[in-house]
Amino acid sequence: MQFRTPIPISESNYSIDYTSKIMSVGSCFSVNMSEKLDYFKFQNHCNPFGILFHPLAIEKLIDFAVSGKQFTDNDIFFHNERWHCFDVHSDLSNSNKEDLLMSINELIKSTNQHIAASTHFIITYGTSWVYRNIESDSIVANCHKVPQKQFKKELLSIGEIEESIANTIKLIHFINPNCNIIFTVSPVRHIKDGFIENQWSKSNLISAIHSVLNTEHSKLSTEYFPSYEIMMDELRDYRFYAEDMLHPNQVAINYIWKRFKETTISESAIAVMDEVENIQKSISHKPFNPNSESHLKFETKVREKITKLENQYSFMKF
Repeated sequence: MQFRTPIPISESNYSIDYTSKIMSVGSCFSVNMSEKLDYFKFQNHCNPFGILFHPLAIEKLIDFAVSGKQFTDNDIFFHNERWHCFDVHSDLSNSNKEDLLMSINELIKSTNQHIAASTHFIITYGTSWVYRNIESDSIVANCHKVPQKQFKKELLSIGEIEESIANTIKLIHFINPNCNIIFTVSPVRHIKDGFIENQWSKSNLISAIHSVLNTEHSKLSTEYFPSYEIMMDELRDYRFYAEDMLHPNQVAINYIWKRFKETTISESAIAVMDEVENIQKSISHKPFNPNSESHLKFETKVREKITKLENQYSFMKF
């Protein structure tokens, strides 16, 4: 008997291996997947500007990176004793104005380099809901706890999202025409927007992504991975959620990663992943007697395994 409905996922035409250079941007779920890539020591770079939830925020910062925008005093503001930028996450906020501008401009430069070097770009959209700053009449990436009366909440239409996705693809391919782009929708439910509103938001994202990916031009280097659909259909039970009943728990994250690994990671990389995992488990092992002869031999064997992998893959560091 089958007690769940597995989602059929085609094998990727652009599989990831240990020669791949991956860049991930988007919602907090992109961080979950990126942590897996980091654990297995892939060449991975995630969310240089912090977590970004909606398509326009992602498009804007990719545009800034591609064009080499220089942030100035006009792009930042002071609130609650810290300097902020509406286009980046609050993780980058700083009590020193010059330090904030310097860090953002350095990230613009390094992100341009990462985009140019990437073989794979993973984009995770979280929501279609956005906040427009009334004074500047511009949509922000993060409100930084500025009073809500200064913003107007809007829902991006399917057409607006389609345009943003198409622009994002063009921007990435402008400096890296061979980059493969994987789109996915975060399985995290944004219930603060409302139950119906969350479904509306996710539906707009999914409709827009597939509309763009089904065009002849986009088919050449883009794919969709069904993170949201796996959570909604295969893991249709609250035991797969964290305590807030909104975010996937570690069991769910591990399962979605397993499906991603099965369909997107190349077979040639699996053996290396097993070696890396064996080393990671060995490193986290806590001995009863650290000075015992058996443990010292164990540590020597682990160091030998690490040296072998680091010699084979110079980017790996344990």
